[in-house]
Amino acid sequence: MKRLIILLTLPLLACGGSGLAVPTITPLPPTQAVSPSLTDTPPIPETPTTQPTLTEVPPAVMAQFPDPGDYEWKTLVTGLDRPVDVQSAFDGSGRLFIIEKYGAIRIVKDGQLSSEPFINIDDRVNDYSNEMGLLGLAFHPEFEQNGYFYVNYTGEGGHTRISRFQASGDVADPASEKILLTVDQPFPNHNGGAVVFGPDGYLYLGLGDGGAGGDPFKNGQDTTALLGKILRIDVNTGAPYSIPADNPFGNEVWAYGLRNPWRISFDHVTGDLWIGDVGQGQWEEIDYLPANIPGGANFGWSIMEGSHGYDGEPDANLLLPVVEYSHDFGCSVTGGYVYRGEMPEWNGIYVYGDYCSGTIWGLIQVDGQWQSQVMFEAVATITSFGVDESGELYFSSDNGTVYILARK
Repeated sequence: MKRLIILLTLPLLACGGSGLAVPTITPLPPTQAVSPSLTDTPPIPETPTTQPTLTEVPPAVMAQFPDPGDYEWKTLVTGLDRPVDVQSAFDGSGRLFIIEKYGAIRIVKDGQLSSEPFINIDDRVNDYSNEMGLLGLAFHPEFEQNGYFYVNYTGEGGHTRISRFQASGDVADPASEKILLTVDQPFPNHNGGAVVFGPDGYLYLGLGDGGAGGDPFKNGQDTTALLGKILRIDVNTGAPYSIPADNPFGNEVWAYGLRNPWRISFDHVTGDLWIGDVGQGQWEEIDYLPANIPGGANFGWSIMEGSHGYDGEPDANLLLPVVEYSHDFGCSVTGGYVYRGEMPEWNGIYVYGDYCSGTIWGLIQVDGQWQSQVMFEAVATITSFGVDESGELYFSSDNGTVYILARK
């Protein structure tokens, strides 16, 4: 495959015309005892909003945005089949691992796409509906020693499976699967899909509310249900895992009130957690949890959609989004990453986008206030963002291409 050749054209919007609601600041709630489905789109959640929890401004955060006209998204590789996730093993190999929704993971090394897959489990992945398939990937912090990696996929009956596999070199064994968790899905949409190791060594999982529309079973606010949540489990103890002692409800649930979290990430410098939560019919939102905040955060769905009432009235006691945008500017948020690569002018900027419109925003906190700005208008759908071992930023698209952010 050709490397860094084809450039993605990115006409810029005026800085003042981002179309975003003015962000509002909301304190974290006291410590507790603690998405519309798309047509012809990948398994993506649906919408963001505005309001954060504040601690101190994280270190190494830019006080202003760089001029996006000095940058572009260059083609890294193309020819993929519906890529929906881009991950690094952080094992010093420099490899990128790209999920193809139907059930394979491909390797990119030295800018070249390997002809043979890292693993192909399409024999057990059910991707008959748009938001189903192989959806998420995370590598064990000791992957270099144990070869373990974890995936989220929809299997038999369309239900969510969280499984562990083992790899050696550039090949993983499909027969090494150990199913850790199966979660029944009542509908084929809102499956979430994120799989991420936190700075505490626990595995975090993003699951949608079960689908249809409007959260018909009210899973989002039910802390005994695993749908509409961020889950947190210990894969290093127990069989097949254990519940961390400080999980707030005595089960896998870490945070709740989410509709369809499509991509979550931890800032590798600060440990802060970022969530892109797809909205119902009007609002897309980005949610934020500072590092070291205890579990039990309630992001409000389906009482609220973003910072607006849905089943109930707006409630400032819920954890409101740090930023939201209406469906005048997109249809389905794709959560991103905080940039920590070799371009210092981007350092500390959280980059996220919209699947349908291709708009890419930057988000920073300056003097205790959140600021979001349109940075690029990509002529491509945005299925996922990813970072490599050096902190450089990528996004994948339904057009079969993975792009990298670079200076012109």
